[in-house]
Amino acid sequence: MAMTKVVATILVLLSISSQSSVTVSSASILNHGFKDVDEPATGRTLKEDRHEVHCSRERSRAAWKITEDYLMPFVEREKYQLSTKCRLHPDNDVYRDQEQHKIHFDINEWRCGYCKKSFYAEKYLDQHFDNRHYNLLNASESRCLADLCGALHCDQVLNTKATKSKCNPAAAARNHHLCEGLADSCFPANEGPSASRLHELFLRQFCDAHTCSGKYKPFPRGGKKQSGVFYLSISILTLMLLPIFYLMVFLYQREMRNGTQELKRITKFGRKKKPS
Repeated sequence: MAMTKVVATILVLLSISSQSSVTVSSASILNHGFKDVDEPATGRTLKEDRHEVHCSRERSRAAWKITEDYLMPFVEREKYQLSTKCRLHPDNDVYRDQEQHKIHFDINEWRCGYCKKSFYAEKYLDQHFDNRHYNLLNASESRCLADLCGALHCDQVLNTKATKSKCNPAAAARNHHLCEGLADSCFPANEGPSASRLHELFLRQFCDAHTCSGKYKPFPRGGKKQSGVFYLSISILTLMLLPIFYLMVFLYQREMRNGTQELKRITKFGRKKKPS
């Protein structure tokens, strides 16, 4: 009987010991797994990597669109090559590579060019880039296009409340100075006729409107966007007028045909009335 109690006690102790070892090993595995995720070999956490870039994607996109619509058509016409020192150069946009990996199939279908996942709206694709592909950002200093929004009139394009608020002379002067700096760095006037013409155009297209007088408006020289809207309007108007034109031609021809037939009847009837 005593031997039985001793054996039972030993079995209980062995059971408790094995459970403790399993618990410890499981905890160590979990801790090791979290460490692999949160503390990579670089010494920086993923969370730190994700928040390394503080740059508005929306405003950067607006700045890029403004540049593409209201500046690049003139640059291409002059066959001018932007220097990488120019902050408007594509290499100086932190989001450029990600933006180029957006595939827009339909109104409600956006696809990631890296992993081919699909999303209902562009904002969800942006969130996906921030969560899954943040390591592919072209991150370095002075590469946030949103920082140039003051010079490029992003609020005008985004239609934010800033455009409706009272003009601040200090802010206008600051944006004008930033705008002139862009003109000098991107199109140095002493680099030839093309650079000189583009320098002058940049001042008129973007910088003159940075004033509280209200005398000048942004983008007075127009651009690709306005041309596209104009041709689209002309095309729609033509398509609307073509059916009306053909309808008028058809009605006119039918009226002429009916008039000719009526004239033949009258002529034939008149001939029968003549005395023999």
